[in-house]
Amino acid sequence: MAYQIRKAAVLGSGVMGSGIAAHLANIGIPVLLLDIVPRELSKEEQAKGFTMEDSVVRNRIATGSIQKLLKQKPAPLTAKKNLQLITPGNLEDDLDKLKDIDWIIEVIVENLDVKKSLYEKIDSVRKDGTIISSNTSGISINAMVEGRSEDFGKHFLGTHFFNPPRYLKLLEIIPATTTAPEVVEFMTAFGENRLGKGVVIAKDTPNFIANRIGTYGLLVTLREMMARGYSIGEVDSVTGPLIGRPKSATFRTLDVVGLDTFMHVSKNVHDQTSGEEQKVFEAPEFMTKMVQNGWLGAKSGQGFFLKKDKEILELDPETLEYRTAGKLKTPSQELAKQQKGLAAKMKTLVYAEDRTGELLWSILAPTLLYSAELTGEIADDIVAIDNAMKWGFGWQQGPFEIWDAIGVEKSVHKMKEQGHTIPAFAQALLDSGNETFYKEENNDVYFFDGTTYQPVPVNEKVIDLKRYKKKHGVIKSNSGASLIDLGDGIALLEFHSRSNAIGLDIMQMINFAVDEVEKNFKGLVIGNQGKNFCVGANLGMILMEAQDDNMFELDFTIKTFQNAMMKLKYSNKPVVAAPFGMSLGGGAEVTLPAAHIQASMETYLGLVEVGVGLIPGGGGNKELYMKQLKGLPNGVTVDYQNIATKVFESIAMAKVSTSAEEARENNFLNFVDGISANSDHLIYDAKQAALSLYENGYQAPLREKVPVPGEPGYATLLLGAEGMFISGYISEHDLKIAKKLAFVLAGGKVPYGTKVDEQYLLDLERQAFLSLVAEPKTQQRMQHMLVKGKPLRN
Repeated sequence: MAYQIRKAAVLGSGVMGSGIAAHLANIGIPVLLLDIVPRELSKEEQAKGFTMEDSVVRNRIATGSIQKLLKQKPAPLTAKKNLQLITPGNLEDDLDKLKDIDWIIEVIVENLDVKKSLYEKIDSVRKDGTIISSNTSGISINAMVEGRSEDFGKHFLGTHFFNPPRYLKLLEIIPATTTAPEVVEFMTAFGENRLGKGVVIAKDTPNFIANRIGTYGLLVTLREMMARGYSIGEVDSVTGPLIGRPKSATFRTLDVVGLDTFMHVSKNVHDQTSGEEQKVFEAPEFMTKMVQNGWLGAKSGQGFFLKKDKEILELDPETLEYRTAGKLKTPSQELAKQQKGLAAKMKTLVYAEDRTGELLWSILAPTLLYSAELTGEIADDIVAIDNAMKWGFGWQQGPFEIWDAIGVEKSVHKMKEQGHTIPAFAQALLDSGNETFYKEENNDVYFFDGTTYQPVPVNEKVIDLKRYKKKHGVIKSNSGASLIDLGDGIALLEFHSRSNAIGLDIMQMINFAVDEVEKNFKGLVIGNQGKNFCVGANLGMILMEAQDDNMFELDFTIKTFQNAMMKLKYSNKPVVAAPFGMSLGGGAEVTLPAAHIQASMETYLGLVEVGVGLIPGGGGNKELYMKQLKGLPNGVTVDYQNIATKVFESIAMAKVSTSAEEARENNFLNFVDGISANSDHLIYDAKQAALSLYENGYQAPLREKVPVPGEPGYATLLLGAEGMFISGYISEHDLKIAKKLAFVLAGGKVPYGTKVDEQYLLDLERQAFLSLVAEPKTQQRMQHMLVKGKPLRN
């Protein structure tokens, strides 16, 4: 049977249910969101004369959850308009609508009997072939499906999303013994390709993979903290980025998750295990008291940490009083910072004979042993376990990758010395004469399966650039960028300068790349796999030249950048930009001239130069204006003033999109540009877009003159800026920047509708940029951004 998901239903509209509905809406799937019927009228409903029979009342819970999506932070929706794809209803009146649904996701209370009762009702209305899944975080999938029809059983499985569903990559798929293999196969592909998730297949065991190991690791950390006399702040200072974990480390993570949620998850494993394992899952007494006190973390205003005035206080578990948060500072931390790569850092830290080393060893060793003990029980292989921890908990390395990093043989020797029992799986690795759980051969990666090595399964859409370059080499490289042959006639220009900031080295490679592609390739993709696509031009270099009054050098640099952008735009072969994460300032200027943009769903695009006292200098003003002009349908009377005003507001307010969808609304993307839900597929998707353009007979755009609003437009833009200054919204220096921006966007002092050459607009832009960069207040803003990392209002 060929499965398709055109419509979905989410049953249960709490934070998780509404979040899943929002994520489905983000990828364009209409969703029916159902919840229970309220027990009584609210005061507002009584005042309006409603009765318990009115649909407004009966759908109130789901409707309220949908409205809350607009207020939640981080935003569950990639664009507010996606809300219209979610329809509210209730579990009494609307169950028959499930007959038209392709995927039903149950997200109700974690109670087996309540779930089974709901499934009985679903079974009576669903059509054959409808996929049903539960988002349970711990109830047995097999227990839930007992007593259901054969077709229900074939199409039932667990789909455990992590919260918040839009942002967290992990999706655990848990088949029941009755689930048809083709359903698992379809949902895995759908999860990766449409939902943009990292999918792991988990077994039907308590808390599945990530929560089982993650919760164990957190509880071991608590146990060791208390046994060894560390404070909460000290633990967090070494269990975050230092060891490749999120900034929220241990206790800030618990504050974000909510202590009540964590206690529920740990109790679930506790109640289904025995012996030593069960003991670990017994939450400390002080945490039970915290729950009784309502100290649940971020949602209650206090938890392990409390913000008082501007000071962060930490909880003392002994006294349950708050005190100034502390940090652990030891020689091994400084030594680790000097090491290259996370593996070398981990090795330095874990074996250090100081308080950092002692703590990290005492929490990592049990977690590694536990992971090895559960291999085969919670998942078929170590790849699923490592990926679950990376995608669900934000670890840079999974347990077995950590073990490889610190040395399996050396660590096992130390574990044995301390009296630990080594799980058979880990011992089998050493007995077979091997030293690592993963190994690389011919740039392909293999994992240990208990007896031998198997290739790590890879989706063809996942292109790992580091590994790809090792295998295929590079065409040309310098300190800022590399040109790579992606195969099938497509080349990739990869930025790899610090923060992917644009300097002369990158400009040089852009020029080389376009020349090389025009001669020998079908198209060019501009993309990379750094933390962000590009945070803009090299601000430090610009400031240094400005302070030295090297205006000739700066003029040359800006002109070189402008020329490189024009070369991209008018390349005879298609250029596809693949932005993701922060794509700001110069990053946006590289994106805008491309023949096609293939953006990651999480792309934050904006021309933000005003924040450092400048305006875009690489053609950003012109390109955003022209993109909006070209986005208008033929035959429509064009109001150049209206377009210039929109672009002015976008640049003057340094607007940054909160998603690729919003970037489309802000006119940085147009309707033919693409959005990739799965960030791991971005390079692949961009490559396919470049191939498609080439195969459809791509031709470079014709150089056309640009109609501008001219002098009347300049006056109108100026009026708005001066109004903001008089009202106190902007400073005198902001007004100066706004005047320069207005002059550039208006096309200078020419009549309304005058058609000007692009080079004329670029010259205006460059002159404005250079005059602003010479201003002391602009240099102060640049200095402040470089030192403090945030804008200065002066």
